[in-house]
Amino acid sequence: MRFDELILARRSVRQYQPKAVEPEKLQALIEAVRMAPSASNSQPWKLILVDDPAIRDQVAKATFSKAVSFNKFAAQAPVIAVLAIEQHSLITQVAGWLAKRPFYLIDIGIAAAHFCLQAADLGLGTCMLGWFDESEIKNILHIPRSTRIALLITLGYSADNLPAHAKTRKAVEVMSSRNSYD
Repeated sequence: MRFDELILARRSVRQYQPKAVEPEKLQALIEAVRMAPSASNSQPWKLILVDDPAIRDQVAKATFSKAVSFNKFAAQAPVIAVLAIEQHSLITQVAGWLAKRPFYLIDIGIAAAHFCLQAADLGLGTCMLGWFDESEIKNILHIPRSTRIALLITLGYSADNLPAHAKTRKAVEVMSSRNSYD
C-alpha cells in the first residue's frame, strides 16, 4: 500500500470482530513502535500488549463507567495496547523544560502513530483512547506507581463496513496556510 493510501485507510475503529490478532502481526506492531523516532533517541515508552482475555476484559472495563460510556466498545477489541511513559534522557528532560514542551508526549504520539499506521497496513483497526482509569489499569498490569500511562489503543479486525474515506476533515484552507498563520 502506498503511504497516501495508508493514511486514507487508517481510521478509528469502534466495532471489532471476535478474531484473535496473529502473533506475527503483534510482533510487527512492536517493531513499528520500537523504530519510532524520539527526542535524543530517548524512546520514553513501554508498550504493553494485553491479549489475555481475562486481563484484557479488566483493562477494557477501566475505560468506561456508567457515567462515561463512550469507550464501551473497548470490551470488543481482541487486544488493548498500553503505552506507558518511561524515564526519558536527562538531556531531553532539560530541553523539554527549557523549551516548555513535553517532548516525551510528542514522542509517545509518534510511537502511537507508527502503531496505528502499521496496524492499518496489516489490515487491522485501531482506536486511541485517552479516557481511562489510570490507577486501576496500573494495578491490573502491575505498572509502578511512579509510571504514567499516556494512552491506550484498541486493536483488532474491524467489524464495521464504514469506508475509510468517510472520515470528515477540515478543509485544507482552514487547517493550513503558507508563510504565515493567516
